[in-house]
Amino acid sequence: MLLLAGTSLGAAAVFFLKGELKKSINRALEGFAAGVMVAASVWSLIIPAINGSAALGRLAFLPAAIGLWLGFVFLMLIERLAGGLEKNGAVPGKSAMMIFAVTLHNIPEGMAVGVAYAALRAGSSGVNEAAVLTLAAGIAIQNIPEGAIISLPLRAEGKGRGRAFFAGVLSGAVEPIAGGITVILAGLIAPLMPLFLSFAAGAMLYVVVEELIPECANASEATSAQYFLH
Repeated sequence: MLLLAGTSLGAAAVFFLKGELKKSINRALEGFAAGVMVAASVWSLIIPAINGSAALGRLAFLPAAIGLWLGFVFLMLIERLAGGLEKNGAVPGKSAMMIFAVTLHNIPEGMAVGVAYAALRAGSSGVNEAAVLTLAAGIAIQNIPEGAIISLPLRAEGKGRGRAFFAGVLSGAVEPIAGGITVILAGLIAPLMPLFLSFAAGAMLYVVVEELIPECANASEATSAQYFLH
């Protein structure tokens, strides 16, 4: 529920702000979330995945490497699917597309926490409560601006504050659902836990590399350009 709380907090901005979140605040949140998510992906997902495959000896890294790339490819396909739907008009309206895209990419984030929690319950080496909480906190922080970028544009289009807030919250509702389903499935196929852990890590790192870091860099470039122009 921590992930949903982050999205809800961002969506609540519609009750206090008339425009978008300040770029400096948004950049700080995304940069902090990127750092936390990278650390959590390595220490809470990748290293436990390798430790869980210790029986393979020198090839203990292989399941983690495979899962990592599968996570990257999975997120890439999701982004292409969202882009294709937008291009073909299958998802009408810019706001509707934004809601769909954010909701879609929230699914693997919920899966990541679900996998980490399942590994904790299974007693996997290197996974503890602090590691799972850190991973969830990083994603929750990243969800704050996501909730805002859904609710604020809807409000600007004339939608009621309550309706805009609900749309923002709804986009994050898939995370606890995906997490719960993942916990159930991971419990049934425990031998594949290293693959699941690294898959979640790949999905998280893709979000960091493809979305969070470029957003921070673009904002920094814009700020630098404004400084020299003035």
